[in-house]
Amino acid sequence: MANIKPFCMPKWGIEMTEGTIAEWMVKEGEPFTKGQLLCLIETDKITNEVEAEYDAVLKRLLTPASEEALPVGALLAVFADADTPDAEIDAFIDGFKPAETSVAAKGGGSAPAPAATPAPAATPAPAREPKKIVTNRAISPEALKLAEAEGVDIEPIAGSGRNGRITYQDVVQAMRPERALSFKGTAQLVEDTAEAFASPLARRIAAQHGIALAGITGTGPRGRISKADVLALVKPTTAAVPSFGAPFELVANQPTVQPFDKVRKVVARRLTEAKQTIPHFYLRVSASVDALMDLRKTANLVLGTKASINDYLVKAVALALVKHPDVNVQVHGDAVHSFPHADVAIAVASPKGLVTPIVRQADRMHIAQIAATTRALIDKAQAGKLGYEDMDGGTFSVSNLGMFGIEAFDAIINPPQGAILAVGGVNRVAAEAANGDISFESRMQLSLSVDHRAIDGAAGAQFLQTLKGLLEAPEGLFA
Repeated sequence: MANIKPFCMPKWGIEMTEGTIAEWMVKEGEPFTKGQLLCLIETDKITNEVEAEYDAVLKRLLTPASEEALPVGALLAVFADADTPDAEIDAFIDGFKPAETSVAAKGGGSAPAPAATPAPAATPAPAREPKKIVTNRAISPEALKLAEAEGVDIEPIAGSGRNGRITYQDVVQAMRPERALSFKGTAQLVEDTAEAFASPLARRIAAQHGIALAGITGTGPRGRISKADVLALVKPTTAAVPSFGAPFELVANQPTVQPFDKVRKVVARRLTEAKQTIPHFYLRVSASVDALMDLRKTANLVLGTKASINDYLVKAVALALVKHPDVNVQVHGDAVHSFPHADVAIAVASPKGLVTPIVRQADRMHIAQIAATTRALIDKAQAGKLGYEDMDGGTFSVSNLGMFGIEAFDAIINPPQGAILAVGGVNRVAAEAANGDISFESRMQLSLSVDHRAIDGAAGAQFLQTLKGLLEAPEGLFA
């Protein structure tokens, strides 16, 4: 048999269950070379570029770009040599079985998941008398055979193959009935046809505000009308300001409904699972940071860097984790994974929601390297360009809200990590000196959230004691 290879929805990390084809860079029938960009696949938080691992031809494109999420392992396309007959491609697709991608149930160890119950065979449709089609259109033999068998009119079909050639998939798409969009709520969609290429959320907002989608120029991928395009046409309402002393009257207080996007859904699900399944306990301490802030000013001048207090915190946390490896852990089912180096995740607010890119082996970096790494990760997060490799893993997390004026808070553990440090702002407080005098010093509140299944209270307390010592005597950060 010819060299035929399937291209399936990849699985990037244990949490990934589905993905969406955002855009194909190679059309059906086109050859590609190793390293060439094939397509863009969107997951819950990131968009990954998929590059070819070998030279081949995209013989059959089964799943076009859309907003429909597909499960991991779903067959997306078929690659083969240029001279591979279509009949062999069809036979390969008919006999293809996706690989098992499910993971063991929580707490179930490494036992394999039970095999899925096979779906009942569909009742075959009554045979249709083939209708001979005579056309000057460029069409593949298999596409022509299918069109004749199913009685499909090929003239309205816009071929997606090379030079407008009608492919097998084009005929399959033409056979599918158009889906009428529905809207759950009091408003009705103003356009339920496919003439206006718009996202579901854009249609929903247009329906709420009575905006016609026809004629709007979309700014999204492939000219799709996005939420921003519709919101730009929403006219702001102006309410008259009542004069002083006028009778108070209630006005309509209707909410603006904003459905969760994919990122918010994942964050909500993960946080709920973490809070429900992980037995949290909390250890709190404050540290004097006057010496740290003085050293930071001097070190930044000497090193020619712009390291922030958070960069010094990452360094101190990493050194403390290496000294206390029983805190530098991940929890997987009934097993605890301990690591020799500290991969510290930092919580960053991005346009796609809360993300946690990782400073890998921060214990081996000096301050200037940590500052450059965190700056690059923050810039990528704010631009929405974080990749899977930027967020996969991590042995500990740091969440700092001090820059927003928050004095103290408790964070939720980011599984499978065993702990997370919540950092508050720096405040000037009164303190008693050794001679009994009262002075003022700068203190920072720290709260450690710990997974009690893997980390004991004494271990967490000893970690915080070491961390506090490094912050109050910061010369140890350069040792």
